[in-house]
Amino acid sequence: MTRNGHVTEIDDPYRFQSLLSDFDRHLLAEGTHHHAHEKLGAHPATLDGVTGVAFAVWAPSARRVSVVGDFNDWDGRCHPMRLHPANGIWEIFVPGLGRTSVYKFEIRGRAAEPLALKSDPYALASEAETPRTASVVANLDDFRWRDEAWLAERARRQPLREPLSIYEVHLGSWRRVPEQGDRFLDYRELADQLADYVGEMGFTHVELLPVMEHPFYGSWGYQTIGYFAPSRRYGSPREFMAFVDHLHRRGVGVILDWVPAHFPRDPHGLGLLSTAPTSTSTRTRGSASIPTGARSSSTMDATRSRTSCSIARSSGWTAITPTVSGSTPSPPRSTSTTRASRASGYRTSSAGARTSAPSPFSAA
Repeated sequence: MTRNGHVTEIDDPYRFQSLLSDFDRHLLAEGTHHHAHEKLGAHPATLDGVTGVAFAVWAPSARRVSVVGDFNDWDGRCHPMRLHPANGIWEIFVPGLGRTSVYKFEIRGRAAEPLALKSDPYALASEAETPRTASVVANLDDFRWRDEAWLAERARRQPLREPLSIYEVHLGSWRRVPEQGDRFLDYRELADQLADYVGEMGFTHVELLPVMEHPFYGSWGYQTIGYFAPSRRYGSPREFMAFVDHLHRRGVGVILDWVPAHFPRDPHGLGLLSTAPTSTSTRTRGSASIPTGARSSSTMDATRSRTSCSIARSSGWTAITPTVSGSTPSPPRSTSTTRASRASGYRTSSAGARTSAPSPFSAA
């Protein structure tokens, strides 16, 4: 291959077999594959002794889909993907790629729409710097969880017979560091300070307003570009996993707001991912109230919602609260279902440690 006057020898991406079995393709077409996150997205793999990354995305109405990134100068002619016509899934194995590769899917429609560069809805990570619209190849399988005792205790509980007190919080506005430009707390700092606070106040769980990646901060997380990549505003995906692990080991359950019905209409967003409606309704709402990051509100059938919940749980997220309203969310406030207290110390960095647990971050 010759590029910019340089000749490079590469493996032919199209000589490799599909990583999707017939049964995988059947379940994905039905919308009943409860491990779709293991098949779609970007996954480092070794095929025929060659290391690389396997990409797959569902775009049934597209005329062409390519994976693009720094590795091919964002040129969709380099790595067009192969289509499985029966279920609309496009896939390709790109030799030589590995973790931290930045990518998007370039989607060409069947009409005269311009090319769309879309984030990967199944990505495990997003780019750390703004605008945070590109996806990043990641592999989190080797993360070491240390919350076995909490999980065992949860299995022994009778949740319908025990008290439940939930502290709802938006990580970006709960507390800041004013002496450092009013910056966000990162996942490491949040783990310690939030565990201290909810422990002192007697809460059993924290419920996080949507923490999945959302380039437009003003959406408070409700305009996500993917369901498996925690926001890089506060740290890496591994640091988010360590955040959950730390809260569990401090005796605090974690509930995640999960928002399946808001598809951002930005060029990188989930709206019109396949250049055709992605659900039974694409009524646009709220554009006038949000200066950027407008969204489409859609309905999803129960089967796909259940599948997505199963996916999120298997990713290490302990609980999900689906939010399907099409209305614009109110500015976040830290509240509790018992209304025992609101957050103290908005935009402050002080927190008194009451109890401690070994930090998971150093080994994460």
